[in-house]
Amino acid sequence: MTTSQFYDVKIKTLGCQEYSQIWQAMQDFTQSRTVDTSDELWIVEHPPIFTLGLNGKILYIRDTRGIPVVHCDRGGQVTYHGPGQIILYTLLDLKRRELGIKVLVNMLEQSVVSLLQSVDLYGELKVNAPGVYVDNKKIASLGLRVRKGYTYHGLSMNVTMDLSPFSYIDPCGYPGLEVTDLKNLGVTLNSEEVGLELAKNLAKQLETR
Repeated sequence: MTTSQFYDVKIKTLGCQEYSQIWQAMQDFTQSRTVDTSDELWIVEHPPIFTLGLNGKILYIRDTRGIPVVHCDRGGQVTYHGPGQIILYTLLDLKRRELGIKVLVNMLEQSVVSLLQSVDLYGELKVNAPGVYVDNKKIASLGLRVRKGYTYHGLSMNVTMDLSPFSYIDPCGYPGLEVTDLKNLGVTLNSEEVGLELAKNLAKQLETR
């Protein structure tokens, strides 16, 4: 694990970790934090896993091919996590920052859009379908949880991964939704580089808002 500071946010790079362990760590961090606890952004990858949000419907998983399924407490439907996809978990005090959840969602999306712009790609947003798309294919997904004014879970972005498990599900509950990653778009950044860039993009927005 490495830790850095960008503006007033701690950024932790955690490598590849089991989903259940990080989920529990986020809950523990959120439960124990106080008004003086620094906000943190965690950069992590997970071994292959499907996750279903609070209102997630199992019918959106057509096959698992042996990949575990976890019902978690974020918003949203079903998605896939695996090596080569970077996750940015956002452990933030929304009350202290006077942030609404819609504003935070927009910040997360803009963090991705800014990264894509830096490599000459155009990131699209869609009404009522949070996330970021390139050429109508989804490259980044969002799912958040707010508890007593504190948020956790966050953003996933496909960097250089096996995309085939997405074909076993209806990603985010949308049948036929195509996904892509930076590798397929001709970008050679690695996951850690992407994670740090996303974290810095978000921290800068939080500071300058």
